[in-house]
Formats: sequence, structure tokens, C-alpha cells
Amino acid sequence: MFTRIVECHVKPEKKDEFNNKLRSEVLPILQKQPGFVDLIALASENDPERMVALSFWNSKQDAERYHQEHFKRIAEILKPHLRRDPSVETYSVDTSTTHRIAAGKKAA
Repeated sequence: MFTRIVECHVKPEKKDEFNNKLRSEVLPILQKQPGFVDLIALASENDPERMVALSFWNSKQDAERYHQEHFKRIAEILKPHLRRDPSVETYSVDTSTTHRIAAGKKAA
């Protein structure tokens, strides 16, 4: 199991539009990708401009393929709502209690 953590700084006046784009345009793209397991979007309580999205993948290769083939287009979709370009970090998942993630790990 593998995860990508994408941090975004959303313009305050664009937060609702950002969330709508995430649900209506970004999530459907992710759901069509081989190896995609789940997406969790987090909103900071301390910094209202900061959003973090965790996407879970069956393998590092699945996540890298998505990044190479689709991330640039997704960043362009979200760009009008952001203060700066999103940052991306990647991690291997060591432990999880989430059922969908655990099921994906068994399939890997």
C-alpha cells in the first residue's frame, strides 16, 4: 500500500469552489485509475487556507503512473483556487485500520 500526500493552500474566497472541483472533477479521475483505493481530504482547523489530501494506492507503481499521466491536469484544474502550486510527498503505508485500505493491501 502506498500513499500520496498533497498539500494545498486554498484562497479563502475559493474554498467552496475548490471543494466542489475536488468532488466533481478530481475524484472521478482518481476513481478511474488502476490501483486507486481511497481519498481522504483534510481541512486544517488552525489554518483555514491549508488543505491536505491523502490518496491511497495498491502500489507505488500505480501512484507513479497516475502522477505521470494525470497529476499535471488535476493541478491545472485546481490552480485558480490556490495561492501556490500544491506540494506532494509519498509514503509507504505501514499500518491502517481502515477497511477499504486494508482490503486494498490484501489485493496488492
